[in-house]
Amino acid sequence: MTYVYDFDDRSGGGRELLGGKGAGLAEMTQIGVPVPAGFTITTDACRAYMAEGKRLPAGLEDELARHVERLEQRAGKRLGDHDEPLLLSIRSGAAVSMPGMMDTILNLGLSDVAADGLAKTTGNERFAFDSYRRLIQMYGEVVDGIDAHRFEQRLTDLKQAKGVQQDTELDAEDLRGLVGVFKSIYEEETGSPFPQDARDQLTRAVRGVFESWDNPRAQVYRRAHGIPDDLGTAVNVMQMVFGNKGDTSATGVCFTRDPATGEQGLYGEFLPNAQGEDVVAGIRTPLRVEQMRDTLPDAFEQTTATCRTSSSRSRTASSSSCRRAARSAPRRPPSRPPSRWWRRV
Repeated sequence: MTYVYDFDDRSGGGRELLGGKGAGLAEMTQIGVPVPAGFTITTDACRAYMAEGKRLPAGLEDELARHVERLEQRAGKRLGDHDEPLLLSIRSGAAVSMPGMMDTILNLGLSDVAADGLAKTTGNERFAFDSYRRLIQMYGEVVDGIDAHRFEQRLTDLKQAKGVQQDTELDAEDLRGLVGVFKSIYEEETGSPFPQDARDQLTRAVRGVFESWDNPRAQVYRRAHGIPDDLGTAVNVMQMVFGNKGDTSATGVCFTRDPATGEQGLYGEFLPNAQGEDVVAGIRTPLRVEQMRDTLPDAFEQTTATCRTSSSRSRTASSSSCRRAARSAPRRPPSRPPSRWWRRV
């Protein structure tokens, strides 16, 4: 049985096999949207993991190693490299979206040595240690169950001691020191140092995603909404792209329609020098996506082009579905003029 598919592989399965995120990433990759390279570990693997007493199914680790090697070749970087490491994001993705599942882990692959190497290679020490402190916190929270407040309180304490309001006002030395504090918290809570082997980080993160499917909050949500317990979740592994390299990078969220009204058009927000959930976390006031036209014009043009591609694909798929539905529907006169009937469909 195949458990892992690259985003550009033809898996022959949809959301039930690849999960919602995995199916979306595969489709976007295949229509030419500039999605970072990566792969999806299927829901079959999760179900096998649960059925085998929370042991990785036979063959999965070998498949995972082969797909990591393929990703390394595409990226021109190696996972765990000391100078220019390949860094990964890890995300859960069940067929049905639901709370209680494992959150995102970003910057997986960083270690003490790799963070120093990344700082030297990029010439951006602040970026390297900002990324590392984020990894330690996210990994600690979602793989080892450490209370997020422990990390957040020490970050708040540091900003107060420095007399600043925003994370972005902390310099490289501040963040290097915060990494040391976060590592101490991790060791106090788990009894072990923060893992320094990138492949060990990845394996434990995959297990964490699988096990999050069966945590109490997820179980309660499934019962309340009639979601079967045997669906399982997929795991999406992607090459990192960075929004926290400075004011010329950003993170954001964008829609091709207004979520409130359904009106077509570019709608969203972005936050310069940020990463992951910062844009929706309330730590800073995000900017309207239209403002990117002035501050990051090249990125804005790429964003609008991507949205046009995605929107065009969605309209084509919807039109095709409507035609298939119309051909299979009983032949009977519509109860309203045909033009309005087609618009409703």
